[in-house]
Amino acid sequence: MTTLFDITPEASVAPAAAGPRPTTGRAPRVIGLDVAMGITGIAGEGWTDYIKAKGQSQHSRFEQQLTGIADHIRNADFVVIEGPAFSKNNQGADALSAMRWMVRHDLWKRRIPYAVVRPDDRIRYAVGTTQPKDPETGSRLKGEPLKAVVREAVAETYGILTEGPSKYDEADAYVLMAMGLHWLGWPLAVVPDDRRRALDSVRWPERAAVTAR
Repeated sequence: MTTLFDITPEASVAPAAAGPRPTTGRAPRVIGLDVAMGITGIAGEGWTDYIKAKGQSQHSRFEQQLTGIADHIRNADFVVIEGPAFSKNNQGADALSAMRWMVRHDLWKRRIPYAVVRPDDRIRYAVGTTQPKDPETGSRLKGEPLKAVVREAVAETYGILTEGPSKYDEADAYVLMAMGLHWLGWPLAVVPDDRRRALDSVRWPERAAVTAR
């Protein structure tokens, strides 16, 4: 059976699923992960959580993050992870890249299929564009205002209002999880085409690698 781990870089992107949720059967257990060295946002259908690493050393923070993430993904059928924003060049990028790859390697060891979603595709799925603008000034939103728009979209679309210091991370994770469920044919909400098209940009695994679990 072909799994995610057999896919080559030349593999074609699977078509996006659309339409209402099935009325029978069990929805796949999909987990969204917004992995970070400080706070990792985590989401499943109807809930969000986070892991905050407080270690004094890089290694201790790695360990805290990996242990906390493992507790949430061990029974997952499918995991959707946020990928890097290559336009950003900040201190700690090397450690964050290592963190993401350690999570992916752990999923590989557990034979849990996963997909990696670019930040732009996550934003597009949430709000319909990669460059939302301030309705008053017309300027492109960046930083915290951009994060706030995505968080508001999660509340409006799914009824999930994230709070506290991890609110943006948890909202991002919820969008990732929703994308995974939508691709699998279990959409959490009806979304317009401008948002749904974000699914077409993701390199998904073979569906059978997920549905056969």
